[in-house]
Amino acid sequence: MSRPLSPGGLYGEIQAFYARQTRLLDRGRTDEWAATFTEDGVFEEVVKGERLEGREAIAASARKRADATAAEGVQRRHWFGMLEVDHEADGRLGATYYALVMSTPTGGGLAVYLSAEAHDVLVPHDDGWLVSHRSIRHDAAGPLESEAPWSSA
Repeated sequence: MSRPLSPGGLYGEIQAFYARQTRLLDRGRTDEWAATFTEDGVFEEVVKGERLEGREAIAASARKRADATAAEGVQRRHWFGMLEVDHEADGRLGATYYALVMSTPTGGGLAVYLSAEAHDVLVPHDDGWLVSHRSIRHDAAGPLESEAPWSSA
């Protein structure tokens, strides 16, 4: 494994990518959010055993979740932090981070919906980046057996 990138430059660019990506999702712009994944991208939630393959499947799942939370009168916010970015093969980057998903019902108080650790494989695209593979492991599953990120296949 190579040495993680330090703050600034490319690291700041990746943080900005995630800020934009999460805002798209939180605003219900699910097709634009899904467009931040490669056409053959993978989105998997390890605990749920859910593995979505392809941008269209990722978009459809996000749309379904966004519609359900809107129908419940809930605003979801995603917060990614403790970002670590490493160079991988062929110009790809590996990004590992903590994710909090918070829920606020209309007129209600904030609650943490879930916390997780995630690992992305990012590939260069035009002037930015796309996610080719995202693995999410919810903290409710218990402690990790090792510190190594999940497969970035």
